[in-house]
Amino acid sequence: MTTQKKATVVSSSVAALLTLLKLVVGIASGSVAVLASAIDSVLDMFVSLFNYFAIHNSEKPADETFNYGRGKIEALASVIEGTIITISGLFLLYQAIEKAITGETSKYLGISLTIMIISLVITILLVLFLNNVAKKTDNMVIKADVLHYKTDVYTNLAVLISLVLVNFTGIELIDVIVGGGISLFIIYSAYELIQEGVLVLLDRAVDEKIVEKITNIIKAEQRVNTHHLLKTREAGNQTFVDVHLVFDCLITLMEAHRISDRIEEKIKMIEPNRDWVITIHMDPYDDFEINDNGANNCPIN
Repeated sequence: MTTQKKATVVSSSVAALLTLLKLVVGIASGSVAVLASAIDSVLDMFVSLFNYFAIHNSEKPADETFNYGRGKIEALASVIEGTIITISGLFLLYQAIEKAITGETSKYLGISLTIMIISLVITILLVLFLNNVAKKTDNMVIKADVLHYKTDVYTNLAVLISLVLVNFTGIELIDVIVGGGISLFIIYSAYELIQEGVLVLLDRAVDEKIVEKITNIIKAEQRVNTHHLLKTREAGNQTFVDVHLVFDCLITLMEAHRISDRIEEKIKMIEPNRDWVITIHMDPYDDFEINDNGANNCPIN
């Protein structure tokens, strides 16, 4: 089992544990804030399970049906995860408004406080673990999980503060405000997940700094006259690079191929942890902008 899969198993198990604890206390106490955190944990569990499925499929090698692999499943998972989080946030906002209207009071505050303290500690440990995995693997789904559970840390802390204040002041409006605030924060945090996933699905280019490094590597080769049609994109743990290199038309194919291989190796060293898929087209002259009479500027025709 890969590190990414192990991470999703751990996060799913933790989410299941927190879901059980929070749901029981949330329903019994009538606290919107605790119930909000409980529902968020339910979603965490299903999202982590879905992430496991996404990673499992995205790691399958390319085949006759999927020539470029299934890396975009991770981006699709990120969009679905963000959408689910948004829906949950809207539901929690509805719950907060409903409690404000009905004037329901919270019960079992002591038990609720204990459960939220335990949840906060467990979630912080989980974030540290997932963040370590994300740095090692550069996996988009794990990064999404890290962001998701980071929001859980803040929501658990907010719920804990809310319960303390309600316990000492008896003002139920605090619970309503915190519950509503958490729902809005959840909706806001989901936007980044959806945006990132959509951009990957639309084949957004990689970071400008990486593109600049690739360009500098190409320019550093003296036998390469120029280049054009440099394209980059990401899908899962793979980074695709396509480029046309322009050589002198008198260079041998063997020499051009050797230089292209050297450029590929240098590009891969930009970030060795990435899975690079590099395609280089070798041109004997610059055919990017052919003049009107079709001249190719090469003495050999």
